[in-house]
Amino acid sequence: MKKLLTLVILVVGAYLFLYINNHWIVTTEHVYESEKVPESFEGFRITQISDLHDALFGDNQEQLIEKVRNTYPDVIFITGDVIDSNRFNLEQSLTAIREFVKIADVYYVLGNHEVASNQIDEIYDAMKQTGVTILPNVRTTINRNGESIDLIGIEDPLNGHETQWMLDVAGSKPNGDSLQILLAHRPEYFDTYVQNGMDMVFSGHAHGGQVRIPFVGGLVAPGQGFLPTYTAGSYKENATTMFVSRGLGNSTVPFRILNLPEIVVVELRAK
Repeated sequence: MKKLLTLVILVVGAYLFLYINNHWIVTTEHVYESEKVPESFEGFRITQISDLHDALFGDNQEQLIEKVRNTYPDVIFITGDVIDSNRFNLEQSLTAIREFVKIADVYYVLGNHEVASNQIDEIYDAMKQTGVTILPNVRTTINRNGESIDLIGIEDPLNGHETQWMLDVAGSKPNGDSLQILLAHRPEYFDTYVQNGMDMVFSGHAHGGQVRIPFVGGLVAPGQGFLPTYTAGSYKENATTMFVSRGLGNSTVPFRILNLPEIVVVELRAK
């Protein structure tokens, strides 16, 4: 009887541990300060959502929606993999996104799973109908009180195009003193983003390394292998700062370990 009770406790404990690790959303806040931030963008809040992979957080995504609402965003960036190509369920992700557009303007770039699903057109059409601005290798601007910042989005290289080619098509070369923000699903091309003079980059894809080892970091990430360099947090080289989200959902590996689902918030400050 004692052994059975011990087994039950271990099973329940393991279930709770895995449940918390895969459903407890945390918000990570950063501050980005630069002379390129226009005065009217002082305090401008960017909320990043990445790698949802059809995950469900509460009834009708209520938990995720409330978490995003409580970040008080001025704009929301979605950096790819809203669906999982292994269990395509676009509607489940759209349930959350339909509410996001009521909170703030939403901008979206696709990830490798959208490409692998072979349903890019369907996804783009659904996003546009929902009110999301898609950025398929294009540049746009975000305007506020007569001032603006540049926003560039590129698709995932799984679509057959090299990252540099997509950046060239989008017109990524430095634009005077204007702040340039890039949405790009993959962080492993950080050197290319730096070479193209991006000021800020928002990426995902690495899932935080899936398993995070204390004092070490992520264990493994697609495109980077074991003990990957870019898994979570911010990275700076020259004038480029990249923010990498641990993301929200899972794909091939079904569980996160010591790696809570994450929403990233970056607040702009003018020097």
